[in-house]
Amino acid sequence: MKKDIKKPAAENPYKLSDLKTTGIKKSAAGVPAVLAVVSDLFEEGVPVRGTKALFKMNQRGGFDCPSCAWPDPDDDRSALGDYCENGAKALAEEATTKKITADFLKNNSVYDLATLTDFEIGRLGRLVEPMYLPKDGTHYQPISWSDAFEKIANHLNRLESPNQAAFYTSGRTSNEASFVYQLFVREFGTNNMPDCSNMCHETSGTALLPTIGIGKGTVRLDDFYDTDVIVIIGQNPGTNAPRMMSALEKGKRNGAKIIAINPLPEAGLMGFHNPQQVNGLLGKGTSLADLYLPVKINGDMALLKALESVLFEFEKKSPGNVFDQKFIAEKTVGFDAFCQQFKKYQLEDLARDSGIDESSIRQAAEMLAHNKRIIFCWGMGLTQQPNGVEMVREIVNILLLKGSIGKPGSGVCPVRGHSNVQGNRTMMINEEPTSAQLDRLKKVFGFEPPRKPGHDVVRTIKAMQDGTVNVFFSMGGNFLSATPDTTYTAQALRKLKLSVCVSTKLNRSHLVHGEEALILPTLSRSDLDLVNGEVQFISTESSMGIVQSSKGVLKPVSDKLMNETQIVCRLAMATLGSRSVVNWQRYHNSYDAVRDDIEKCIPGFENYNIRVREKNGFYLPNAAREGKFITEKYIDRAPFTLTSVPNNTLAPGEYLMATTRTHDQFNTTIYGYEDRYRGIKNERRVIFMNQQDIDEAGFVNGEKVDLFNYDDGIQRVAPLFIIVAYPIPKGNTVTYFPETNVLISINNVVKESNMPAAKYVRIKIKKHDPINLG
Repeated sequence: MKKDIKKPAAENPYKLSDLKTTGIKKSAAGVPAVLAVVSDLFEEGVPVRGTKALFKMNQRGGFDCPSCAWPDPDDDRSALGDYCENGAKALAEEATTKKITADFLKNNSVYDLATLTDFEIGRLGRLVEPMYLPKDGTHYQPISWSDAFEKIANHLNRLESPNQAAFYTSGRTSNEASFVYQLFVREFGTNNMPDCSNMCHETSGTALLPTIGIGKGTVRLDDFYDTDVIVIIGQNPGTNAPRMMSALEKGKRNGAKIIAINPLPEAGLMGFHNPQQVNGLLGKGTSLADLYLPVKINGDMALLKALESVLFEFEKKSPGNVFDQKFIAEKTVGFDAFCQQFKKYQLEDLARDSGIDESSIRQAAEMLAHNKRIIFCWGMGLTQQPNGVEMVREIVNILLLKGSIGKPGSGVCPVRGHSNVQGNRTMMINEEPTSAQLDRLKKVFGFEPPRKPGHDVVRTIKAMQDGTVNVFFSMGGNFLSATPDTTYTAQALRKLKLSVCVSTKLNRSHLVHGEEALILPTLSRSDLDLVNGEVQFISTESSMGIVQSSKGVLKPVSDKLMNETQIVCRLAMATLGSRSVVNWQRYHNSYDAVRDDIEKCIPGFENYNIRVREKNGFYLPNAAREGKFITEKYIDRAPFTLTSVPNNTLAPGEYLMATTRTHDQFNTTIYGYEDRYRGIKNERRVIFMNQQDIDEAGFVNGEKVDLFNYDDGIQRVAPLFIIVAYPIPKGNTVTYFPETNVLISINNVVKESNMPAAKYVRIKIKKHDPINLG
């Protein structure tokens, strides 16, 4: 019992396994992906139940994949199943029939559970009933739904101000649940709505909204099939959005060229063995990247400027044949000032700062110069850098020069990582809603919504730390493991009066908690959702702005689960009572009722209930896709943006570290210990290093080391990592998250978007000292 008084671990236990390296793979998917899917279904004990669900995932009349936000094809979905390896793993996780019962939690303290790894915690099974951890308690115990809502309501109503509460949202939350959630939070009286966008693509929206008039991508899948050049920068489709590779393959076969820009030579950028085609399974597959540019960490801006510099050179030699001068004159502003900046840049300097030789830069520029239909794709390799907003705007600059936006086969494509993260934002899950959004809520519902901006993720953590946020409600997700500065964030969470998590499975955020804690178990995306005897469907939005229905097919593992929409409605009724002007019971009983009111509040959702039932759903309006750039400052003109090249000089013994995920995880969910494409097996605590750096520092491949960060004058330590020699630019390192989130200062953020800069962390590396294990 004595050990239960100790604080549970905020991080994964420091356990090393028998690391095996199997060589870097040169292509993704194929037979190994198929075998991995089968293996995962058997490991979860659901080969029949899981297979049944797989044939309904991403199919019309079925359910949307709970993993990434890549869109479904409009007209050519495979009858074999339109899913990827990671989507199948996500399904196996939620289709499992393993259960975390009240008896299990009675026999296992919070402290004991925290000694497990994230992988071991995830394998325990589904949550099956509401659980409560009382003040000074050591074990979670059962609680009724009514009592759980009463406890939350009492805490919320005791607050001196609604702004002392924060309400987090994970990307998997449906449109319907997201809408009622933000409605409740705003009627309660706050805009404190941090969400997972604050950690992934807030940068994209911040960059795009003032430049092209919309914070989303402008392309459709069809654009990938018929384009000239696809540039993929800071994104790894083989692991982060595997279904994207099918679109790349189709575009490649139709003549597109692909430029891959990334510090690591990822398999998903190089080749693809399509598991739904004989040639993909048994043949050579499809080669993807025509040109790979191994850019330094944060050398992307220098590279983009270098490409522009060469394009200017080409345009000078052949006026009007490289730049789209008509488009520039009619659709942009600021071109002259943009041109002037290149007088101060030398290609030699930009090449050095980017880590790419001049010959390769010229080769890439040639591919852009002589083609008009260009798509730029990016992921968190760009958005999680300190100047990520500026780099996205620099991408827009290139497309404006070429006139390659707002036309077929052209545009921007931020690759969203979590299913419906884009839909959450469309449903007004936003700590800084616009006046127009709030005015519509007031007009439809009759209450005055709060106008003061709320807290994003980083500001929420700081508010918990300084005691100005006392209640934290998390709609899905694993907040602790997803956020930066793990020790700081854990301290902040422990200062809360109450922490509440709506979840399908146990995770570390349930084990590092406030004085009191509640776990509310909910239905998964694949679960059959019955309300008053009627099967319900939800809706989601893909990364390309397609809204479609999603209907679960699996019998839930417990009759004590509640869907997210009903959880919000029950919470609203318990908290607001008679002072509410919203008919929560109506929403509680019908998703159609929710959609009827979404239609009244959010442009683009006209006839929502009719159009969402159509075969492929519907596209939301996107003026930039049609070549109309309507920003706050300009009408139908996109501005060129002036940016700067950062100074990334390193101190002696210092390295830049970027975090990434393995092929055996999705966000913070760990499926296993094999990063197959990078050749890593049985271990996660590894650091990829350049061989020359290893030699110069006096290390050897396979050596155990400790990692340090000293931002803010604080020593942060991530102990016990294994060095793995890897083809990565000199001075750069890569590690897996969440293991190294502890090294990311809460103050290391992206300028303007305030996102954690997890792809730009200055570290030092020392030989392992057991004292650092604590």
